[in-house]
Amino acid sequence: MKRFPLILLSALTLIITTVSCSDDEDTWEKYSDWRVTNETWIQEQSGRTNADGTPYFTRLVPAWDTQAYVLIHYFNDRTLTAGNLSPLETSTVDVKYAGYTCDGAMFDSSYALTANGDSIFRTKCTSVIRGWLIALEDMHVGDSCEVVIPYRQAYNESEYGSIKPYSCLKFNLKLVDIPYYEIKK
Repeated sequence: MKRFPLILLSALTLIITTVSCSDDEDTWEKYSDWRVTNETWIQEQSGRTNADGTPYFTRLVPAWDTQAYVLIHYFNDRTLTAGNLSPLETSTVDVKYAGYTCDGAMFDSSYALTANGDSIFRTKCTSVIRGWLIALEDMHVGDSCEVVIPYRQAYNESEYGSIKPYSCLKFNLKLVDIPYYEIKK
């Protein structure tokens, strides 16, 4: 009789694991065409070049996760912002942004916001997707860039609003300010 709870717990664990794996497999299969479209698109973006043949994007890999990356292209002359503040993981940032899926559909934008200033979205770096964190930690106040984020650094296999699972994302992003800036210790 003492073994019954242990057997019951084992059976429940097996059922939950099977159901959760089945959901993952269903999502994998259901979005297989979308996943391939996104993987193809991010490969195309990786190979994109400027008119002079130089790479358009820089592959940015954070020291804290060498398996993660984003593709980033700065629109401004970074020598002009090099002395400006750069956010830390714990920073609060003011940004302007527009987000797009790989098919060019805009899914979000800060341009209708007014609470923190004209088009300003204020957030903690710890509250954003990993791809944003990777990009923001490389930026200085005043930088504007295009960031392409692989789905693993976005919402991975999860659906988020109108964003389908396995979606690679593109953002036009401007770091406007770092309110409450803290000093590295």
